[in-house]
Amino acid sequence: MARRRALAGCPVTKAAIAAAAARARARAPFLAMVMEREPALAGQLADGVLPDIGAIYVSDMAMPVGTRLRIERRRLALLVAVGDLAGALDLTAVTGALTHFADYALDAAIRAAIGERTPGAEPIGFSAIALGKQGSFELNYSSDIDPILVFDPQTLPCRRREAPEEAAVRIARRVVELLQARDGEGYVLRVDLRLRPSAEITPIALPVDAAIWHYESQALAWERAAFIRARAAAGDLALGARFLAAIEPFVWRRALDFGAIAQIRDISRRIRDHHAQGQVLGPGFDLKRGRGGIREVEFFAQIHQLIHGGRAPALRVPGTRDALAALAALGVIADAEASAMRDAYTLLRTVEHRLQMVDDRQTHSLPGGSALDGVAALHGLADGAGLIALLAGPTGQVAAIYDSIEPGSGGAVSRDPVRLGEELAAAGFAPATAGAAIARIDAWRAGSYPALRSAAARDALEAALPGLVAAFGEAPDPAAALVRLDRMLAKLPSAINLFRLLEARPSLARLLALILCHASALADALGRRPALLDGLIDATALEPLGPVVALAAAMHPPGNPPDNSARRQADYQGVLDHVRRVVGELRFALGVQLIAGARPSSAVSRDYAHVAEAAIEVLAQATIADFAARHGLVPNSELVILALGRLGGGALTHASDLDLVYLFTGDHTAESDGEKPLGAVLYYNRLAQRLTASLSVPTAFGALYDIDTRLRPSGAQGPLVVSTQGFARYQRENAWTWEHMALTRARPVFGAAAARAAVSRDIAAVLGGARIARDIVADAVMMRADITRNKPPAGPLDVKLLPGGLVDLEFAVHVTQLVHRTGFHPDLGQAIAALVGAGLLPPALLEAHDFMMGLLPMLRLMAPDLQPPAPATRALLVASSGLGDWDEVIARLAATRQDVSACWQQIAGG
Repeated sequence: MARRRALAGCPVTKAAIAAAAARARARAPFLAMVMEREPALAGQLADGVLPDIGAIYVSDMAMPVGTRLRIERRRLALLVAVGDLAGALDLTAVTGALTHFADYALDAAIRAAIGERTPGAEPIGFSAIALGKQGSFELNYSSDIDPILVFDPQTLPCRRREAPEEAAVRIARRVVELLQARDGEGYVLRVDLRLRPSAEITPIALPVDAAIWHYESQALAWERAAFIRARAAAGDLALGARFLAAIEPFVWRRALDFGAIAQIRDISRRIRDHHAQGQVLGPGFDLKRGRGGIREVEFFAQIHQLIHGGRAPALRVPGTRDALAALAALGVIADAEASAMRDAYTLLRTVEHRLQMVDDRQTHSLPGGSALDGVAALHGLADGAGLIALLAGPTGQVAAIYDSIEPGSGGAVSRDPVRLGEELAAAGFAPATAGAAIARIDAWRAGSYPALRSAAARDALEAALPGLVAAFGEAPDPAAALVRLDRMLAKLPSAINLFRLLEARPSLARLLALILCHASALADALGRRPALLDGLIDATALEPLGPVVALAAAMHPPGNPPDNSARRQADYQGVLDHVRRVVGELRFALGVQLIAGARPSSAVSRDYAHVAEAAIEVLAQATIADFAARHGLVPNSELVILALGRLGGGALTHASDLDLVYLFTGDHTAESDGEKPLGAVLYYNRLAQRLTASLSVPTAFGALYDIDTRLRPSGAQGPLVVSTQGFARYQRENAWTWEHMALTRARPVFGAAAARAAVSRDIAAVLGGARIARDIVADAVMMRADITRNKPPAGPLDVKLLPGGLVDLEFAVHVTQLVHRTGFHPDLGQAIAALVGAGLLPPALLEAHDFMMGLLPMLRLMAPDLQPPAPATRALLVASSGLGDWDEVIARLAATRQDVSACWQQIAGG
C-alpha cells in the first residue's frame, strides 16, 4: 500500500528546501493555503526539513474516510511540490508519489464503499483498472484518474435480494463520491469513468466477462492504445489481473492493424486542429496537446509499442520514458530520438507541474504576462521569456520526430494512361511490359477483386501505389513482381491492411518485390497469410533466430493450463494452431533472409533445423499431456525421438521433410496408469500416431512438415515405435547397411537428458563396430544404383541427385565412416572434416560439401523445379555463392561434381 512508501529522492541542502518553500508560498496560492492549513509541515519546510511521506497520514482512523483522504491528499501535494521545487525529487519520484497515493485512495474508497453496505465482508469481486497516467505511474499534480471498474457477479458482496449489477453500480457511485466530493478540506481526486466501453450507454461498473467480450470483439483503436498503460490498481487485484490477462491479445497483436495505427495518428492530428490556438509556442501554448507537446511524445512511444509490442514483450512497459528506452534498446528507434524525446518529456512534465501547483487546477496552457513570470520563477528562471526559450528547442525536436512517423506523401500515381506509362518507365519497368502493368493497376482501381471493392481498400491502394511502383521498378523483374502481386490480391479477402502496411513501411515494398520476383513458395504463403509481412517490420527479422530453447518458448501459447476435458481439447488445438502460426512466420522470415542475402545460406539452413526441433519439442509435450489426460503415463517410461537425415545433421531447406524415429524407454510389458490404460507398446504407437498428425496435418493456420518414419526398424513393415532396447538390438543384429548409413546422422531431439544420452551411447556402440558384419561397399554400390534407376535427377540443378551430387557425397562419407569406424558426427560437414583430418577422404570433399550445401537451400526456394531460373534470380544465386557470374557457378558445380564422383568411384571400386 502507498501508506508505507517513502519519498525517494536526491540529497539537497536545507537551504534549498527552505528556499523552495518560500517560492511556493510566494508564487503558488494553493500551496500557500495548504501551508496555512498545515502549520506543522510548513514549519518543518521553512526550517529546511522535507518530512517523510508518513507525515501526510491521519492517525485518527475514526475520522470519516473521505475527510481523512482529503487531508492526506493536500499534505502530499505540499510535500511533493516543495521536494520537486528544491530538486529533492525528480520527475519519477514526483509522479510515483502522486500515483501511489491515488492507488491508495482508490483502494480505500472501494473498501469503504463495500464495508458501508456489507459490514465485515471481504473487499473482493470489485476491481479498478488504472488507465492513462495512473496506469503508467505518471500522474501529475492535478490529474484526473481514468479507471475502468469491473466486478465479478459471483464474488461481489451484495445485500440480501440485491442483484450484483445493482450492488456494483452503487459501490461505484460511492467510490466516486468519496474521492470527488469537495468540502472544507478540499477533494481527493477527480474521477473520469468515460474510458469504459460504450460509456454513453453502459453502467459505470461492468461485469468482468462482459468487459472482456467487448475488448475481444468490438473495441476501437484508441482503446488498444489506452490499455498499453493499464494495470490493476485497487480493489480485488487478482480479479483485475485476470481481466487484463484475458484482453492481452487484444492489446498486443502479432498481426498488425495499420489502419488502427492510422486512426491513432488521426487522433493526434485532430487534437492539433481542435486546439489550434495552443499549437504555437508562447503564452497560451498547450504543453499537453500543442505541437511538440507531451501528448506527441506519448503517442510516438505508443504507436511504436503497438506496432512492435505484439512480437517483442520487452516493449510492453507502461511508462513513457521506459517505453522510449526499450524501443531504443531493441533498435526500433534511434538512440538520439529516444534521448531527445525523453529529455523533452521530462522538461514538459516538470513545467506542467509548475503550472498546476499554482492553483491546483488541471491546466496545461502557459499563461501570459506576470502569471507566466510567476511560473518561470517557480522553475528558477528570471522571467517568462526565459521559460519560452527553454521550451523552444525540445518542443521543436518532438514535433519533428513525431512528424517523421507519418507516411511520406510521395505524390500520387497518375490515372492518365500515358503519364502512368511514363511513371512506370521512369521507375524501371521495361517499355514492353508497361501496357500490361497499366491494365493491372487500372483493374485494381476499378475493384477487380473482392479485396479491392471497398472505398477504404481503394484509398489504401492509392496511398501505397507510389511506394509500390518505386520498389517494384527497382526489382530485378518488375513485371513479374506485379503479376504475382495480382495473383496474391485475387486470393485475399481484404487488402486494406496490406496496403496500409506498405504505405507505412516503404522498405517492406522492396522486400515484397524480392519475394514476388524470386520465391513462389513465399509468395504463395503470403497470399494465404498477408500478416506474414508484419514480421519483417524490424531488422530482427533478418537476424539469427537464437537457440532451440528460445524458439520453443516462443511456440508455447500463453494461457492457463486446462482444467477440464473440453478446455483441454481446445487448449491442445490452440497449441497446434499457435505452433503452426509461429513456425510459418519463422520459416517465412528465413526464406526472406535467403533472397535478401542477409545471412549465409548455411546459417539459415541451421536455423530452419532449429525451428523444426523447437516445434517437435513443443508439440511432443502438448501431445503427451493431452494423451496422458485420458490414458495416463507408463511408469518409469518416456518417449524419445530420433532425428535422422538432414534434420539429424542440423541443416534443412525451406521444403525439407523430417526423418523421425520414435522410441520408448522402460518395460515394454508395462501398462499406463490412466482412466483408460493401455499396454506400453500400444500406448506409444497411438501416441506417436497422434504426434505425427500434430506435426503434419494442416489446420486453419496451415501445415507444418511432411514426416517420414520409414527409417525405423524394419521400415514401413515394422511398428511405428519400438523400445530403446529393441532398437539397439535391431541395430546390432538385424539392420542393413543402408540403415547403418542412416544411423550415422541420428541425433536425439526429444526426451530427457538421460534417455537421450543412453540412446546416443547405443548408437555410438553400433557405429563403432557392435553390429553384424556386412559387405558395406557392395551394399552401398547396389543401393546407389537403385536410387539412380528409381529416382533420377529432377533437373540440371538437382545438386542432390545428379552424379557427383550430395547423394554421392553422402555415400562416400558414410561408407568411409562405417568401414573405418571413425569420423562419426551427425553434422555432415564436421564428419567430412574429421575424415579428411584422418587422411581417409580428400580435402576437396569438404569444399564440395560447403559449396553444394550452400547452394541447396537457395535452389529449393528460388528454383524448386531445379531448372535454370530467370536471369534476375540467377543473380541472387551468384551473389550467394560468392562467384563472379552464372557461368562461373555452373562451372564450379561441374568441377565439384567431378571431385565427388572421382572420390565415390574410388571408394566403390576399392
